[in-house]
Amino acid sequence: MQNSQLKSSQRISAVKLTSANLEQSLRSLKTQFCCRLELLSSTKTAAMENGEIPENANEHCPGPNSETAGKSDACQGCPNQEVCATAPKGPDPDLVAIVERMATVKHKILILSGKGGVGKSTFSAQLSFALAAKEFQVGLLDIDICGPSIPKMLGLEGQDIHQSNLGWSPVYVESNLGVMSIGFMLPNPDEAVIWRGPRKNGLIKQFLKDVYWGELDFLVVDAPPGTSDEHISIVQFLQATGIDGAIIVTTPQQVSLIDVRKEVNFCKKVGVPVLGVVENMSGLCQPLMDFRFLRMTETGEHTDVTEKVIEYMREKAPEMVDLIAASEVFDSSGGGAAKMCREMGVPFLGKVPLDPHLCKAAEEGKSCFVDQKCGVSAPALKHIIEKLMTNYWPEEMAVEQ
Repeated sequence: MQNSQLKSSQRISAVKLTSANLEQSLRSLKTQFCCRLELLSSTKTAAMENGEIPENANEHCPGPNSETAGKSDACQGCPNQEVCATAPKGPDPDLVAIVERMATVKHKILILSGKGGVGKSTFSAQLSFALAAKEFQVGLLDIDICGPSIPKMLGLEGQDIHQSNLGWSPVYVESNLGVMSIGFMLPNPDEAVIWRGPRKNGLIKQFLKDVYWGELDFLVVDAPPGTSDEHISIVQFLQATGIDGAIIVTTPQQVSLIDVRKEVNFCKKVGVPVLGVVENMSGLCQPLMDFRFLRMTETGEHTDVTEKVIEYMREKAPEMVDLIAASEVFDSSGGGAAKMCREMGVPFLGKVPLDPHLCKAAEEGKSCFVDQKCGVSAPALKHIIEKLMTNYWPEEMAVEQ
């Protein structure tokens, strides 16, 4: 009798547990379904605002920007009829404001990458430092909404944006180097930015039309990796103002170059010239005396013998003290970025080695050009920047000289 009651109780508990799980699963499915509906709706609305005809439109759709959108006979029964009828018509008035704001900016450069973690933001920061050191008026715009690292790399963490009657004021590193990033707006630097495409696009548009840069020689735009909403938006918003082109940053291995090819094709499709490709982290290079020397024991532990090795070199082989040691970190047997550039018909700007001192400069928000510490990477970066100036902005070189 007791066993029978126990089994009955267990069955009732199992039913209750199953019922509770089912209710929780249904709630979860409902939430996911609503999120997907919201995503589809926001994506469709954004596309229609850009003048694109939805895939599910009627056969003779007049277009969402037409004065008869949502009102003509061809719109009857279309699932988008209400959205089209109430959507704003004609050209986006914000684009006019962007054109006016960008009229005082001579050159606009996009910094792109196929993958994250290739040093794109480091290159953007050091390019901006270098141009400012040449006495140019420089602006650095960070449109990596979800991963804004530019404030850290410019030494501006904790700074705030101020507003004046002219618009938002950039945060300045020097009097001729201003920076704008969503990183200045976050109440907590660890705060995650969980935004969908339309909201990201809205902030990028606001950066372009509301930030008062003043007279600029160069506006460097640090974009997130890939070819997503941010890239389409920045090209669309700046196209009427003229974009000088894009610099694409990669590492030597094929895993990165596969996505860089997509980035090059993206630029070709949207009509943005590729100014060139930079192969970053092209081998580890640093002075031999900066290395630590270790001896591995039989148990796999490491013993530091750096002092002994350096003392021995100074006594027995002093000519080795000034040597630079180099090692391949990524596999470049496939020809690296140089080969890819030849195949795709785009300029190859050069290689920048993986330099621990450059990494430290980025962590500290400093320029790698101000002292001799970045003795391996700084000359490589300087050579690339000089090549860019000579090939694309010779008139600015003449003014500088």
